[in-house]
Amino acid sequence: MESRTYDIIIVGGGHAGCEAAAAAANLGSKTLLITMDMTKFAQMSCNPAMGGVAKGQIVREIDALGGYSGLVSDYSAVQFRMLNRSKGPAMWSPRTQNDRTLFTLKWREMLEHTDNLSFWQDSVTSLWMEGDRLKGVETSLGLRFRSKCVVLTSGTFMNGLIHVGPKMLGGGRMGEKASTGITEQLLGLGFESGRMKTGTPPRMDGRSLDYTKMEVQVGDKDPFKFSFLGPVRLRDQLNCHITYTDPQVHEVIAESIDQSPMYNGQIDSVGPRYCPSIEDKIHRFADKSRHQIFVEPEGWNTHEVYVNGFSTSLPFEVQEKAIRMISGFENAVMFRPGYAIEYDYFPPTQLKMSLETKLVDGLFFAGQINGTTGYEEAAAQGLMAGINAHRVVTDQEALVLTRKDAYIGVLIDDLITKGTDEPYRMFTSRAEYRITLRQDSAAERLTPIGHAIGLASDERLRALTKHTAQRDAVIKALNKYAITPEEANGYLEEQGSKPINQQVKIATVLTRPNVATEELIKLADDYVTHMDDKVISREAIESAEIILKYEGYLRRENEMAQKMLNMDRMKIPTDFDYRAHAAISFESRDKLSQVRPENLGQASRIPGVKPVDISVLMVAIERSVSHET
Repeated sequence: MESRTYDIIIVGGGHAGCEAAAAAANLGSKTLLITMDMTKFAQMSCNPAMGGVAKGQIVREIDALGGYSGLVSDYSAVQFRMLNRSKGPAMWSPRTQNDRTLFTLKWREMLEHTDNLSFWQDSVTSLWMEGDRLKGVETSLGLRFRSKCVVLTSGTFMNGLIHVGPKMLGGGRMGEKASTGITEQLLGLGFESGRMKTGTPPRMDGRSLDYTKMEVQVGDKDPFKFSFLGPVRLRDQLNCHITYTDPQVHEVIAESIDQSPMYNGQIDSVGPRYCPSIEDKIHRFADKSRHQIFVEPEGWNTHEVYVNGFSTSLPFEVQEKAIRMISGFENAVMFRPGYAIEYDYFPPTQLKMSLETKLVDGLFFAGQINGTTGYEEAAAQGLMAGINAHRVVTDQEALVLTRKDAYIGVLIDDLITKGTDEPYRMFTSRAEYRITLRQDSAAERLTPIGHAIGLASDERLRALTKHTAQRDAVIKALNKYAITPEEANGYLEEQGSKPINQQVKIATVLTRPNVATEELIKLADDYVTHMDDKVISREAIESAEIILKYEGYLRRENEMAQKMLNMDRMKIPTDFDYRAHAAISFESRDKLSQVRPENLGQASRIPGVKPVDISVLMVAIERSVSHET
């Protein structure tokens, strides 16, 4: 048994499980990752892409803390785009198209080179409990593995059920068996569970498509990357393409809507609102004559294509008929049909902010088991669960990121405080401090935290130090050196900006809309002559520009965040009896008793808790604490 004893066991090898395993092992815990198939680490079960709006910020934050997702995404990228460039920098979001096979292979390579990490290919059938104490896990082979903490990252596998038209197959992904037993055990321990649904589109043979009938979508001309470390930027990129459905396609789908498991009662669970199936689009947006379809390559050395925007669980024959009516798909050959999948999840209000469960000490949940959707959201939870499992093992206080620290903080706070009854997806609009939580500031916000806990490397901290020194030098120079009308006016007129009539500081001109630092620097001879370091990174220049342009907004956000932080610092005793305080409204007492927030700030964000009750609660907490002392 001694050989099967670990500090931490990670159950599941998806995005959450891989990040959890890497974090726990890199922090020094003896870690075991158990997964059903070691050839599918961090499998891209749906689209072959990482990042996107708000999600790209999360990947940058994972990287900044010392996680692997950003590095793996860079190594396996086939295209890079910075989305939302036409909007303010709070909305800019990096996104990679990835080689699906390379992504998984790189994850395996990095995990196998991680000290303190072992692997076991098997299915976990139950938690090993002695009374109400967690001792480890049991597997389908009848083996027991002992540990101090267990992180469950079950994805869509717990009682997974796949739907293709009337066909129903037990499975966690197409061709892979479901996991059974754990849900029933957790219910017996007092947990609440629910069912959610997600879906995926058909995969096509790219050789059968006519790309001349589609719009080309190229990558960025001079691409960035996710990680501060890792490979050089992409030189060669694969193109994506865009096409559209039309009324004929819609008619075929509408005629067959009664064969869709979503609409005939076969599926009664809730799917992701912001990633609807093609049936859902036709039904909900009947006034739309067309819907956009993104045609995404699956890798460098494959013809397989992902049809983003055509997620469906219609019968195979209907899928084939409808998709061949799309422009460019007239002769399309399918590799596999789209399908929907139902699976068990556990409402995340049953967790502490550390992602440890409230009912069983040492048990953590991360990923889709918590009701989220998306690789990035899962990976972020896995990272934090791995970190905090290690901190439980080593008797350290949990690491909890606030809503001002990171999108990861927003994600976890939303889940634990508000819960979710539909698959949760991150958006920039969920973050109050999104100007602060920009993708370019992730390293500055989080690498010092990652380094302090022992996860982010010295190399990563040195890279950050170099970046901030360069950025600060740029800001200093832009505030010091001036640009002449002769140097600036031609460029300003091209941008539709009013000419200057005298020499002015470069930083002053930079505050204008559509004016870019990099262009002004090229024009300002005085600046170029006096800069000590002539090799300044694009990232440093861009970061300097954002800080100068949005200085006032950032200051106001920081003031708001400080007020909220003061509320977050007021801890609520774990045994605080809300129902004993009649001055708090009945509804608020009920909500507070259900969620049991860890601090006053979290209490204030619980839906249904009235602001006046927070004031009463603050006084009650102060009295409770002073009485104890």
